Amino acid sequence: MRIRLKTLLVLVAPPLLLVAAAYIQWGTVGLPPVSSSPTLAPEAAVQPYGFPAWLRITHYVNFLFLVLLIRSGLQILADHPRLYWNVHCTPGTEWLRLTSVEVPKDRVWTSKDDSRYLSPWIGLPGDRHTVGMARHWHFLSVLFWVGNGLAFVVLLFATGQWQRLVPTSWQIVPDAWAVFVHYATFHLPPESSGFFHYDALQQLAYFGVVFVLAPLAMLTGPSMSPAFTARFTWYPKLPGNRQIGRSLHFLVMFAFVVFTMGHVAMVVLTGFARNMNHIVIGTDDANPIGLYLGLLGIGGVALLNVFANWAAWRHPRAIQHAAKAIVSPVMGFLLDRPVPVAEFGREDISPFFWPNGKMPTCDEWRTLAAGDFKGYRLKVYGLVENPVELSLDDLRALGQKSQITLHHCIQGWSGIAEWGGLPLAELLKLVRPGPNARALVFYSFGEGVEFNTGVAGGQYYDSLSIKNALNPQTLLAYEMNYQPLNHLHGAPLRLRVENQLGFKMVKWIQSIEFAEDVRSINQGEGGYAEDHEYFGELANI
Repeated sequence: MRIRLKTLLVLVAPPLLLVAAAYIQWGTVGLPPVSSSPTLAPEAAVQPYGFPAWLRITHYVNFLFLVLLIRSGLQILADHPRLYWNVHCTPGTEWLRLTSVEVPKDRVWTSKDDSRYLSPWIGLPGDRHTVGMARHWHFLSVLFWVGNGLAFVVLLFATGQWQRLVPTSWQIVPDAWAVFVHYATFHLPPESSGFFHYDALQQLAYFGVVFVLAPLAMLTGPSMSPAFTARFTWYPKLPGNRQIGRSLHFLVMFAFVVFTMGHVAMVVLTGFARNMNHIVIGTDDANPIGLYLGLLGIGGVALLNVFANWAAWRHPRAIQHAAKAIVSPVMGFLLDRPVPVAEFGREDISPFFWPNGKMPTCDEWRTLAAGDFKGYRLKVYGLVENPVELSLDDLRALGQKSQITLHHCIQGWSGIAEWGGLPLAELLKLVRPGPNARALVFYSFGEGVEFNTGVAGGQYYDSLSIKNALNPQTLLAYEMNYQPLNHLHGAPLRLRVENQLGFKMVKWIQSIEFAEDVRSINQGEGGYAEDHEYFGELANI
């Protein structure tokens, strides 16, 4: 692991300064007074207090899905284990590198080469390059996590429990500082009963988790969506750019982990059995039943995580279809309708653009490449009235468009480039799709990589809806950065779909088939990555 010193100082300096200030205060004037909150009898306590059933249930559900989110999120991060503050993702500019590998300069190094494995004890599903399966678990978990969180907040305000979390006076700041000084200098403050009253530091911490960290996690997620950011150009500018959003998403996850560790430590140190009774069965006593049930519940979370790993490896298609049934309708409703419009200036073009995919090795492509693709013919067939075979000159004659756009890779990296080519809508006008045509299938000269073996395994292909093909930013690109498309990035022809992730943008295009339903193509999931690596059919986030 490598982290830039400047970023490390920015992240570490504030808490270290706070701890230093606490020690200075303790050493000069002593520990500040902390008002105690003795255990109260219910008849004398002021409402609201305690932990009602809905709060205990949502607390447990939150814990379950937060664990699934963190584990699957770490797996996604491992597929491009570098974090940046810049949108170009040039190797060497990352602020955090979670790999010992430095990008070699003496050979081609693709972003797939750069991805790392995670142990199944940490990542979900762990082991091989499994970003597709990790995304399924991440998005399935996030839908239920957000739904549970919304239910929690609604009930919080509907029942008056918000008064236990939301500060109503600035006095909470000096009160919280007094408690912090005790903990920072390893002194336990006077014991209070969280069943009836949180101390000031607890209240601020819980408020921050519920009303700051959770919203930040939800708001930084869409900043990585190609569909959302390509339509609403102002959104990624809120954090700064896509990679800042990705970095903040990671830091929020890290903050959740730190909070959870501190929270569990304090539960244990300040009366384990009583605290477990609070949150498990809703009583304020030292009976061990809450502890036993709580440990049983934690064991249940562990077993569900074991099941998640088992299902991901033993029944990946079932998980893929579950995500298709649950996640795809939600994401489709939110993200399928916006038409991409975002473009950049020539000065924004990235100095480096990660290569990806397996270069074609077939004799046909090599022969065409040796002749500068003069003999290339794009075959367009299927459910069309006018099947054609077009040379690069034919494609140029049909129409040309240039755009400077942001590429979003499913692995997490991004890059800005100029793309020149034929708007796909113009090709549709020429071939005239039949009334039953619903999708275009793009076949590549290149090969895909098998999910289980990690070796090449057949022709690469992917599909696109007719609706998306008609978007003005959907191109058959034969130019990159004002030069003919190079071999590494997809020559002679590649697809550009600016509201989709990069795996949908087939490189080294050999032919295009118009089909009624992608279920009739190969294994029926919509593309090579979907068929063999269990990617989701929707690539807009």
